[in-house]
Amino acid sequence: MPKRTYQPKKKRRKKRHGFLERMSTPGGKRVITARRRKGREKLTVA
Repeated sequence: MPKRTYQPKKKRRKKRHGFLERMSTPGGKRVITARRRKGREKLTVA
């Protein structure tokens, strides 16, 4: 049996998809803005 491919790590998740990471690029800023406009309770995983 092969092992499952998703081995979650909180640190890695934050590094890839966290608030600071999002704000560091123009595209990421657009993501945050869009989620704010939509009224998301959680903007990022951080």
